[in-house]
Amino acid sequence: MEITKAGIILNTENYAACRQFYASVLELPVLDEFGEVEDEITIFSLGDVNFMVEHGGSACLPQKSDIQCPTKFRFNVPDVKAAAEKIARKGVQISVLTHVWGVTAEFFDPDGNRCALRSDAGFSAT
Repeated sequence: MEITKAGIILNTENYAACRQFYASVLELPVLDEFGEVEDEITIFSLGDVNFMVEHGGSACLPQKSDIQCPTKFRFNVPDVKAAAEKIARKGVQISVLTHVWGVTAEFFDPDGNRCALRSDAGFSAT
């Protein structure tokens, strides 16, 4: 099978807050927005992947458990501590963790979805 583009769809209960979070806090570039009221969609660029925020999910605040949200959005960055400080200044609670294999920072979006930053250093997946 030839796959020409990959996409991730995040269905949200708090669409406007999640759209704002990914645009303003994580500063993902907006590729397109369309739809009305309960049918809005925002498409962000996430490297070579389209990341779409849509209506229809369920929030669990302040955070979803691993069972409620078995997927974690992980974003590699050159400097986890600097990126975590920038996110914290925007009002997001974030925890920086140092592991033998690298540094991560754990946080949650406005629907309680699990998110993390990961250091580029030591990341060897191809």
